[in-house]
Amino acid sequence: MSRKILVLAHDKPVEALRVAAGLTLADIELQVLSLGALPVGPEVDVQLEALAFADVTPRALPADAPSTWDEIARAILAHDTVYML
Repeated sequence: MSRKILVLAHDKPVEALRVAAGLTLADIELQVLSLGALPVGPEVDVQLEALAFADVTPRALPADAPSTWDEIARAILAHDTVYML
């Protein structure tokens, strides 16, 4: 059984994407959620490309939607490890 890891991008979204890209090298199930839209730029594009190569698509959750925190809570409970950056 592989470990399930959640990376939640909040205060440092670029760093969260770097961590997630590095975790693609491990034999794990990886999910990436972003609280609000991810930033745009070459640093982000490189990390998104690495994640796409590993078939991991980050999902941006609306920061102001009431259901966002419920979805984050469910995701935390469904994973073995959570990194929030």
